[in-house]
Amino acid sequence: MLILWVSLPDMRLRIALSALSAAVVLGAPLPAHAAPHTLGWNLKPTGVTARLRGLSPVSRDVVWASGSAGTVLRTVDGGRTWQNVSPPGTTALEFRDIEAFDSRRAVALSIGAGTDSRVYRTSDGGRTWTETFRNDEPRAFYDCMAFFDPRHGLAMSDPVDGKFRILATEDGGRSWRVLPSAGMPQALPGEAGFAASGQCLVTAGGQDVWLAAGGAERSRVFHSGDRGRTWTVADTPIPAGDPARGVFALAFRDRHRGIAVGGDYRPEQQSPVAGAVTRNGGASWAAAATPPPAYRSGVTWLPYLPFAAVAVGPSGSDVTYSGGRTWETFDGGSFDTVSCAPDRSCWASGEQGRVARLTIR
Repeated sequence: MLILWVSLPDMRLRIALSALSAAVVLGAPLPAHAAPHTLGWNLKPTGVTARLRGLSPVSRDVVWASGSAGTVLRTVDGGRTWQNVSPPGTTALEFRDIEAFDSRRAVALSIGAGTDSRVYRTSDGGRTWTETFRNDEPRAFYDCMAFFDPRHGLAMSDPVDGKFRILATEDGGRSWRVLPSAGMPQALPGEAGFAASGQCLVTAGGQDVWLAAGGAERSRVFHSGDRGRTWTVADTPIPAGDPARGVFALAFRDRHRGIAVGGDYRPEQQSPVAGAVTRNGGASWAAAATPPPAYRSGVTWLPYLPFAAVAVGPSGSDVTYSGGRTWETFDGGSFDTVSCAPDRSCWASGEQGRVARLTIR
C-alpha cells in the first residue's frame, strides 16, 4: 500500500492508496475507499440577513460576498470580522455576482430587467464605487459575470432578438461593450440563464468560457474558445422543459474537464438528475451515475484532489471524488454558491447571510 501525504493550510490529508489507486497519478479517478470523507463547513457569522448568491474568495483571509438589498461584504481576516462595503444607493438592487482580484479591487454585477442590470467597480476595498455599466436595453437581463484575468472579463444576458447577449471588458471592468451576436447560436424558445450563484458563466484559462442555460425544452451549455466572439452549443441531460429547470452552475478544471449541476429549483419538484460531466470541453455531456440528490445551484472543483468537487444548494452540500460521476452528501445546511481561492481555501455562501469555509480532516 502506497501512502500519500498532502499538506494544506490548516489541514493534512492522509490518503491511503492501493496499487489500483496509484492510477490517480496517471489520471484515473480517486477510488471511494481512498477518499477523505470528513468534510464540513465552518460558519463565519457576517451579521447580515441578506441572501448572498455572489461569492469571490481571494485567499483564506480575503473574501468578498454579495447579494440582496444591494449588499456587498468583505473580510480580510478569514471571516472573523466582516465589513459592509455596499455601494451607496443600491438597496433596491440584487448583486448576484462579484469578481474580486485582491483585497482592494472587485467588480459587482446587479441582475434584473432593463436598468436593474448594472456593474459597479471598486479599487479601494469598497470605500468608494463607480458604476461602470447600466443596461439600456429593456429586453436584456444580465445574469452572471466571469473574468479570464484581472483585465479581461465577460457578462451574459438572457437572449435579446433570439440570442444570448455578451458584454465584454478589457480594462478590469472600467468600461464595457456588447459583443457582436453573429457568432452566437440561436436560443431556444424560453431559454435563459439562472442568476442563482454567479456560476452560469465560467472561464478556464485565457480564452475558454462556458454559458449555462435552461428554461427551454432542452438544457444546454454554450462554449466559446475565443473569449466570447464565437460559440458552439451542446445538450445536457439536466432536466428541462420548464422555466424552473436547467443548468444552474458550471465548473471547469481545465479546458476539457467540466461539471454541470442544476435541476428544478422548486422544492416540490425535485428532479432525479441534477449533475452531468464533460471530458471534451462541453462538446458532449453525460449524466452523473449517482447525481446529487436534489437541485444544486453552485459547484466548484477542489484544488487539492484531482477528481474532487463540491456542489451546494438550499437542501445540502455534496462531494464527488470521481470527477462528477458519483456524489455523496456531507452537509444538510443551505448554501447557494461555492468557490475556491488560489491558496486552496474553499468557501460557500447563501441565505440569511450564511458564509462558511470548507474544512477537511
